[in-house]
Amino acid sequence: MNFEEKTVSSEEIYDGKIIKVRKEKVELPDGRLATRELIGHPGGVGIIAVDGDGKVFMVTQYRIAAKSEMLEIPAGKMEYGEDPLECGARELIEETGYKAEEFTHLGEYYATPGYCEEKLNIFLARKLTFVGQNLDDGEFLNVSKYSLDELYQMVMDNKIYDAKTAVAILKAKAILG
Repeated sequence: MNFEEKTVSSEEIYDGKIIKVRKEKVELPDGRLATRELIGHPGGVGIIAVDGDGKVFMVTQYRIAAKSEMLEIPAGKMEYGEDPLECGARELIEETGYKAEEFTHLGEYYATPGYCEEKLNIFLARKLTFVGQNLDDGEFLNVSKYSLDELYQMVMDNKIYDAKTAVAILKAKAILG
């Protein structure tokens, strides 16, 4: 059976700086009609940066949706049409002050595919050189370093709450050991 839902009509409800919200009427596989509310988003990139000593750069910042500080890999929002690697390289420098010579693509993931189009690209970054941190205006975060083993255990103990960060740690652990 084909499970595709075909869009019959689409109405933009909100056009913001980061997201767009629209209501779509869709035809279900059995021919009935249903309504879907979708969030349009240009996508994001996360970087798991590992230094020569095997330490991983992490950032802690307050996330209003979670109402708490969260430990995450450096990450950022792409602009529509932007190359994910270029975005990731830029965000790594902005947030940590480190430039990477080597990137490995770890995959693309949807954070919440039930209602949000945001696709996240995750990269492993190595061969790091400090070039100076350059935070965006209004961006506040702390940078820290952890061993990959510590972070892996934090994921397994459910102490990492950010999905892109958990995926990045698990993939990096599988690759780097």
